Amino acid sequence: MYTHGWIDDSTAWDGVIAAMIDADSGVEHVAWDLRGHGKSDVPPPGEYTRDHALADLARVVEEAGTPAVLVGHSLGGYLSLAHALVHPEQVRALVLVAAGPGFRNDEAREQWNDSVDASAAKFQVPEGSEMISKHIDSWVIDNLDQITAPTLVIVGEHDKRFAASAAVFEKYLDVRSSVVIADAGHSVHKKHGAPVAKAIAEFLEGL
Repeated sequence: MYTHGWIDDSTAWDGVIAAMIDADSGVEHVAWDLRGHGKSDVPPPGEYTRDHALADLARVVEEAGTPAVLVGHSLGGYLSLAHALVHPEQVRALVLVAAGPGFRNDEAREQWNDSVDASAAKFQVPEGSEMISKHIDSWVIDNLDQITAPTLVIVGEHDKRFAASAAVFEKYLDVRSSVVIADAGHSVHKKHGAPVAKAIAEFLEGL
């Protein structure tokens, strides 16, 4: 189950999925679009909260079948962690690609939210949809140790902002492997689909 990041869509996973299929990984691949993204509906402002996004993810996971391996990039990784907290029985494993667990520090959270507002203005996203990428609390990072699903962490070599999250994940989660993709940035899955797919396939073989 692939969940993309903010200001992106499900096609971001095309390269990874194609490489997985070529390698005959033997697993079913489902990629979906967050609300306000790609081919999904565009609700009015006020309907882009974390709870809205998690309800959407839960429906997709249930339709695809559980337990599922949740693969998430950036915001998609954060939502995958949140889903694992709410529905642990539905999660076979987690693959966190350039993802973070949120912020405990109020100032850091505000800085992140300000950067989201700046990006929303730059990319002209649907009105109100920037809220889906904002953080309102430290619920996920405060409860990481409650997540028991085996986890793979993938980050790009040059993605310094999210590289720090790998150490947090290794401290609190059951991280089986952390993979750094050479010469890659934040969009590691889009530009380096083959090595990302290889890391995922090897992780799945070990489950």
